[in-house]
Amino acid sequence: MIGTWTRLDAMARAAAVAPDRAAAVALVERARRAEELTALRQRVSRLSLRNAEAAAMRIAVIAVSCGWCGLDPQAPAAREVADEAFLELWAAIAHRIDHDQFVALPTLALHNWAPERKPRRHIPIDQLARTEALVPIVRWAPEGQPLSRLDRLMLAATRLEAHGIWLFRLADTLAGRSPDDSSTPTALRRLVRVQHALRAQLHAEAAELAAAPATPQQGAVLGALAEQGALEPPVLQAADAVLGIGGRRMGEGRRQLLRRHLPAQHRAWLSAMDRHCAPVRTLAHRGGPDAAVYREAQESLIALRRTYTALVQTAARPGTAPLPAAA
Repeated sequence: MIGTWTRLDAMARAAAVAPDRAAAVALVERARRAEELTALRQRVSRLSLRNAEAAAMRIAVIAVSCGWCGLDPQAPAAREVADEAFLELWAAIAHRIDHDQFVALPTLALHNWAPERKPRRHIPIDQLARTEALVPIVRWAPEGQPLSRLDRLMLAATRLEAHGIWLFRLADTLAGRSPDDSSTPTALRRLVRVQHALRAQLHAEAAELAAAPATPQQGAVLGALAEQGALEPPVLQAADAVLGIGGRRMGEGRRQLLRRHLPAQHRAWLSAMDRHCAPVRTLAHRGGPDAAVYREAQESLIALRRTYTALVQTAARPGTAPLPAAA
C-alpha cells in the first residue's frame, strides 16, 4: 500500500505480532490519538476495489488481534467495546467492498499472500499459488523468524483454494444436470479425485504446520474466528453446495451463517448451486452404481472437512494428536 495507507499496513503488521489483545488495542488507540484513523476514513472512497480489499485484509488483522471480530462496526453497542474511530474506518471499508462480514478466513488468507517473484501482469491468486512460491504480506510471526502456525494455516487455506479451482468448475458442470445424465457419474468421480488430492495436500502441510512456532495470542485469534464460524474455506462450501452435506448435518440456518463471511457475489453463486444441483442430490435416495458414486463423493468431502478441522486444531493447540493417515 502507498501514501497514507502505509500507516494502516504498519499498524496491521504490529497488531499481528502483538503479545496480547491489550497491546493490539493500545496500537489502535495511539493511531486514533494521532488522528491517523480519521485521515484514513476520509480517503476510503478514493480506493479502487482491489486496494479496498487490500485495506480490508489489514482491518481484519487488526480486528481479530484486538478480539473485536464478532462486532458489528455500525452497532451502537460496539462503541462501548472498540475504538470508535477504528469502527468508523471498518464500516467505511465494508461499505466500499459491499461486504459487512469480511473479518474472516477468506479475507485474512486469500488477500494476504503474494508471489515471492513479482509477476509482470496481474494474475489471479489461485493461478499464482499453483505456480509460484508465496510470501505473506502481513506476518503473524516477527520478521526474521520462521512462519508461525497461524501463517501456515492461512497459507494452507490459500493453497486449498488454488488447487480446488477444479472443484468449482465441476460444480458448474453438475449444475442443472439430471441424475440420469451419463456425464453426471463421470463428473462425480472427478469430484472424488479432486477431494482426495486436496486432502493429501492438507496432510502434506500438516507436519510443517505442527513444527512451526505458536503463541497464545495466535490461539486466541483462531478461537475467536472459530466462534464466529469464520474459518470455513470457500472451496469446502462449494463442494457442500453440490453434495448437500452441510444442509443435512447442520441445518440451512447454520449453512447461511458460514456463508455470511463470503462476498455477496460468492454467496449468490453458492445459492444458485444449491438450486441447480438439487437434481443430482436425489441420487442420495437411490440405489445402483451412480448412487454409490454420489455417496463416495459425500464421504470424501466429509473426510476432507475432518482433515481441515484437524489442521485448524493443530494450529490452535500445539499438543494435538497427529492427523489420521490420508486415504
